[in-house]
Parts: sequence; structure tokens; C-alpha cells
Amino acid sequence: MPFDPVMIQPFRDELLDLGIKELYTPEDVDTTISNNKGTLLVVINSVCGCAAGKARPAIRKALQNANVPESKVSVFAGQEVEATARLREQWLQGIPPSSPSIALYKNNELVHFIPRFKIEGRVADEIAADLISAFDEFCGNNVTA
Repeated sequence: MPFDPVMIQPFRDELLDLGIKELYTPEDVDTTISNNKGTLLVVINSVCGCAAGKARPAIRKALQNANVPESKVSVFAGQEVEATARLREQWLQGIPPSSPSIALYKNNELVHFIPRFKIEGRVADEIAADLISAFDEFCGNNVTA
């Protein structure tokens, strides 16, 4: 059952304020990822404490880096249930369900993934450093991968 939309709006707003577009349907997920050329950050947002205290602050910090993904989107676990399921089934195959989590794609290929267990056991600065390292590797102008 989806969460109360009023209750979760502040959690959505944290990512919207960073220019991260929300995906609401399975079709949104498929269209966005399959048509993406370049780098794409995909956030599975959540209401849990590690999303609020670690994942979203880490994303905010990492997006201040010189190299950042060209596109940024999110799905909200527990709200956009079908879109989240599609992302997991089609685009995160073989990876156990995890929210919050953060994926980085380059030309439709998953190149970096941070599951919940690598979020909840670290502080936001450590997660941001992980993201910045991935951004520098895959999102820079001189990247050939």
C-alpha cells in the first residue's frame, strides 16, 4: 500500500530541488533508461532513516562535483510501486531489492550501484565520496568507457 502522499512530499522535494525528475510508471522507467544516451543517475528513494540521514544528503553533496550525470531520475519505493518493480525487474536484474539505493547508468548499461547495506552502514560523506568517484570515472568529459 502506498504511503500518504502528503507525508512523503518533503522526501520527494529533497530530490526535486536537486533537479532529479520523478518517474511514476513502468513506461516512464523503460522510456527513460532505454532512450538515455550518456550518463543517468537513478535513485530509489525511500522513507527510511538511512534515506533521510545518509542517501539524500550524499546525493546532494555528490551533485556538487565537477563531473555529474547528464540526467537524473528517481522512483519512490512504497509509492510508485509498479515503476519501482519495473526498475528492479528490468534494469537491476540479479540485484536484490534495496531501498534506498543509487544506480548509475552509462548508455543504458549499469556501471555503478550502491545498495541499502552500503548506505546504512556509512555516513553521508562516505557515500558521497563513493558517488563522486563513480561520477569522475563515468561522467567526465574525457571518459571513454
